Amino acid sequence: MTTPTSSSVSIRSDVCIVGNGAIAKTAALGFAQAGHSVTLLVPAANAQNEAVTGGERPWDVRVYALNHTARDLLASLKVWDALDAGRVAPVDAMAVNGDGKNGGSLGFDAFGAHTGALAWIVEDSNLNSALDAALKFAHKVEIVKGCGTRLSCGPEGAAVELEDGRRIDAKLVIGADGRDSWVRGQCDIGIDYRSYHQKAIVTNFSCEKPHHGVAHQWFTCSDGIIALLPLPGNRVSLVWSAPETLAATLMDESMGELAVRLCEYADAPLGALRPLQPESFKAVPLALVRPHALTAPHVALIGDAAHAVHPLAGHGMNLGFGDIVDLLRVIGEREEHRAIGDERVLARYARARKEDVLLMQLATDGLERLFGANLEPLRIARNLGLNLLDKLPFIKRRLMAHAIGQ
Repeated sequence: MTTPTSSSVSIRSDVCIVGNGAIAKTAALGFAQAGHSVTLLVPAANAQNEAVTGGERPWDVRVYALNHTARDLLASLKVWDALDAGRVAPVDAMAVNGDGKNGGSLGFDAFGAHTGALAWIVEDSNLNSALDAALKFAHKVEIVKGCGTRLSCGPEGAAVELEDGRRIDAKLVIGADGRDSWVRGQCDIGIDYRSYHQKAIVTNFSCEKPHHGVAHQWFTCSDGIIALLPLPGNRVSLVWSAPETLAATLMDESMGELAVRLCEYADAPLGALRPLQPESFKAVPLALVRPHALTAPHVALIGDAAHAVHPLAGHGMNLGFGDIVDLLRVIGEREEHRAIGDERVLARYARARKEDVLLMQLATDGLERLFGANLEPLRIARNLGLNLLDKLPFIKRRLMAHAIGQ
């Protein structure tokens, strides 16, 4: 596989995918497996993850809770079995806690959901390494490094012009380029944007007590939403959606001080927490992004380019995998006379994704608003609601079936 370098080269393929994350790479493999030629446009500076050599890799602070939809898709692409299994942790149960000393609680487990695991915790680096390896053997995928400067559409397809003068012609362009999508902007697709005035603080700890595959989550009012997800061994991954003022304080403190803060919540189920070495953490601003459309002529959006949600449910990445599944399905089921970028075909994709995406947006945004309100009547009501829901097994099973992608 070669990458064109001449400024006069025009690259032609059935599909051009813009993006360099796991969603873009998975989509490239999916369309290639379906028999389409694919051009994957990635930034020149970081086209692939660099392999870590010598000793054990440090634990990645960015992790995903992948559901059954994501796992099944990756398995069909021969990627799931290529993951480093020793660094993948199944989630066997989930414990959700309300705010206050007498806060409500809600529990889910794989047995009650009639499945082997609720989800699997996978590091970003582990997933991308497996995808990069698969892409090296994908005969119908050409990786092009560069930066798009203009996206134009005509009767037969779309063209992406690069800053070095090259052009990619495709029947379908897929924007998988994140929350601030360049593809979306080129199509003049407007967005509804709501900042949560929070930052997700992510890092990893070792825990004194075994976590037994349980993901713990605390909905607090003043401190935001705290989640500790199981990693292999006695390790957990922290995702703390903290108000901006608190987030600034947390980022100024040491990892040891952060561990002490978490003791108020984690001491009973997990014991003392200790930072993993080498110490590392990130802070990611949180916002709700709702594009006014998922498609444009010969263009489809997937992943965060199509929807950015609050991470409290851990399903932002899973929505992106669901996008790929539905887009591949509607294109595979199209009439013979319709091209893959046909307006009616893409409209079917938008309709297929509407309910799933809307439900997740409403659920995550609604929960964030509900538990962020510092009113005593609401505090009492939401804690009672958690306790009541915990005693309704039928509804719990329905909720879990939707969340895990079954």
